[in-house]
Amino acid sequence: MLSWGGSLTDILNAIVLISNFVIIPALSYGSQLALGALGVTMVYAILRFANFAHSALMAFGTMVTVLTTWWLQSVGVSFGPLPTALLALPFAIAVTIFVALFTDRTVYRFYRNKRSTSAVFVIASIGVMYVLNGIIRFIIGPNDQRFFDGERFIIKARAFKEMTGLGEGLAIKVSQGLTVGIALVLVVALFWFLQKTRTGKAMRAYSDNEDLALLSGVDPERVVMVTWIITAALATIAGTLYGLDKSFKPFIYFQLLLPFFAAAIVGGIGKPLGAIIGGFVVAFSEVSITYAYKKFFKYLLPEDWAPDGLLQLLSTDYKFAISFIILVLVLLIRPTGILKGRTI
Repeated sequence: MLSWGGSLTDILNAIVLISNFVIIPALSYGSQLALGALGVTMVYAILRFANFAHSALMAFGTMVTVLTTWWLQSVGVSFGPLPTALLALPFAIAVTIFVALFTDRTVYRFYRNKRSTSAVFVIASIGVMYVLNGIIRFIIGPNDQRFFDGERFIIKARAFKEMTGLGEGLAIKVSQGLTVGIALVLVVALFWFLQKTRTGKAMRAYSDNEDLALLSGVDPERVVMVTWIITAALATIAGTLYGLDKSFKPFIYFQLLLPFFAAAIVGGIGKPLGAIIGGFVVAFSEVSITYAYKKFFKYLLPEDWAPDGLLQLLSTDYKFAISFIILVLVLLIRPTGILKGRTI
């Protein structure tokens, strides 16, 4: 027995416990926030306004995925151990891209041609948000919708206990593994696109200096179209991964708007890499602050020192409040974010 109160087995149990309830969930949630924040920061970098309709676009794309998944399941189509939603995702992305481009053509382009201020675009995006939210609730309703099928776990807690002999079991869900894996592939593909392709370079040039980019022959309409295509695809994938990991409920997606903006601003608004960093900063903050550490410290501390309370800083009901606090602190202390992006 170690003098400070924990045997090797206790230490391993504590590590498994914290991995099970903090590290793995935060990695999964952070990946979802990173993808969502990437969409927010790309619109801000290229179109120069804060898109408050992003979470609604995300919910719309997920709704299409849910409905298509249900249809595929009704005709007997499945994806084996993987969720059928992955088969429905390409169709949902295509529909969401159409909606995003239609919205830009009918709403945002009008204000873009008038050279309206960013505040006007923000107000317009709020209107788009309410319209999309109304359509979503009309079609699928406001309640929780679950659409996960196939295998639920990559590693099951019971199997892990039997394999290791530990008291704590590590459980990794298929949705968590898919989230981290797909997010990694998408981030690498997006950075390759922005750095290596002609269109990606044109988008970066347009973001850095619009007038100079236009003088260099950059087609602004093409840049805007590609931006919306990427944003809609990221929103649909992020929303679907979040729904698979938890469940699909339109109001929850509305609440995700705050963590998205917090992540984008923490990392540096307008900086794609900053959006990724900010997503994980917000996710780990939310998960770690709302976790009850009582059992964790019981493994590490002497029995006489074992805590009586939950050792939980905040209830999970206040999870989104943490994003708000982070957002306010960053705006007060370092408005440009970690990577010195633009200020709002």
